[in-house]
Amino acid sequence: QVQLVESGGGLVQAGGSLRLSCAASGRTFSWYAMGWFRQGTGREREFVAVISGNGGVTTYADSVKDRFTISRDNAKNTVYLHMNSLQPEEAAVYYCAADRTTTTEATAYDYWGQGTQVTVSS
Repeated sequence: QVQLVESGGGLVQAGGSLRLSCAASGRTFSWYAMGWFRQGTGREREFVAVISGNGGVTTYADSVKDRFTISRDNAKNTVYLHMNSLQPEEAAVYYCAADRTTTTEATAYDYWGQGTQVTVSS
């Protein structure tokens, strides 16, 4: 089992930045690729970014490339999502998830956090 707890959400103005964190406990953190997903009101959960277990491979959704950065600190069992130039349509609950592969498919992930709310004011 892997337990995941997100933090760092909040209210930000359009064009602003936030850093989300996801702390993991349970099994060896570096065994798992870590993904970030988001789900806005009335919308399906969508892929944002994923990072491999050793941090060497990252993949981003086209909509966030060059604005968001995913990183991890395996010594701290934590994955981060740095978000720049946030737009109102990106307001959502942001979730981190763990899987043994760097998949972008939400249905493949075995472990999920409870989510953290990001609100972007225009």
